[in-house]
Amino acid sequence: MAQVSLKNITKIYPGNVMAVSDVNLRVENKEFVVFVGPSGCGKSTTLRMIAGLETITKGEIWISNKKVNDIPAKDRDIAMVFQNYALYPHMSVYENMSFALRLRKYPKPEIDARVKEAAEILSITDLLNRRPRELSGGQRQRVAVGRAIVRKPEVFLFDEPLSNLDAKMRVQMRTELNKLHIKLQSTMIYVTHDQTEAMTMGNRIVVMKDGIVHQVADPIMLYNKPVNKFVAGFIGSPPMNFVNGRIIKKDSKFFFQEAGFTVKIVQDMYDKISPYEGKEIIFGIRPEDIYDKLFMSVASSENTVKAVIEIVEPMGAEVFLYLTAGKSSLIARVSGNDRPEIGQDLDIVFDMSKIHFFDKDTEETIV
Repeated sequence: MAQVSLKNITKIYPGNVMAVSDVNLRVENKEFVVFVGPSGCGKSTTLRMIAGLETITKGEIWISNKKVNDIPAKDRDIAMVFQNYALYPHMSVYENMSFALRLRKYPKPEIDARVKEAAEILSITDLLNRRPRELSGGQRQRVAVGRAIVRKPEVFLFDEPLSNLDAKMRVQMRTELNKLHIKLQSTMIYVTHDQTEAMTMGNRIVVMKDGIVHQVADPIMLYNKPVNKFVAGFIGSPPMNFVNGRIIKKDSKFFFQEAGFTVKIVQDMYDKISPYEGKEIIFGIRPEDIYDKLFMSVASSENTVKAVIEIVEPMGAEVFLYLTAGKSSLIARVSGNDRPEIGQDLDIVFDMSKIHFFDKDTEETIV
């Protein structure tokens, strides 16, 4: 059972620089877990501690019920795929993939069988005699993954392996890695700064910032129920809209009021919102929950806001509208059938059942 447990993992660099702070996580057998966050958040450092490439300042790492703090990287039964492929340029693909097995003195027939099996899984059988310089970026990345597969490790670690590929190849390789996980049924831990990669690949996602884990959840839970403003804004493209305002009460109803508009809050949220009456608060709404009133069969005046279109980004099946509403800037994701123009006045409708509220001081989620 290839489980990985991180218990109070901390990494402090010289000068008292805190890279990772008190991380606790259990990765289950056969699970695909993705660490995501902005540059410098500590995700790669955490992965390198699991691999044994970084020392641990404090805490424990367990792999398959074995504490590995003091076990060298080569003896941890893990395989790591790096961002820069790390292939030997003077060796053929076959030699690159078999190198670790040859170092461990595996019998030649077993080496040959493992390399050919991995090559078939990755559709690179016809590349085995080529050198890395003769390969495309996507092919090199497949070779790097193949070199990990032949070792048949308990745990696969991926450190931003798709960063050097073009957009189309990244999408293709995401699919390939997902298929690989299903086929191998292995435990995989993946690091990326790209939240789209995280959302499309992980069984669970670990969101980090400033060395701290902010939330661990499956993609849908993470998207629909972020624990704070950072997670809400980081997950989703375009990102969630945030508007500063205050909660007011009129005739037993609660409203959110910004300098230029007021919208009614749904009754289901009253219990959590009522303590904030008269106080400043942060209102959050995702771009897909903002609609052009012209395309709404039913729209209440209590959730309709006047806006001006500043920028239009046609994306094919959909259009991104950059708007000004009151004193706030918003992004709306509308249908590609919409034909808005820059400078046009637009009545927009908020889906008030989908909004989020955050405490202005702590930025923690209220509802």
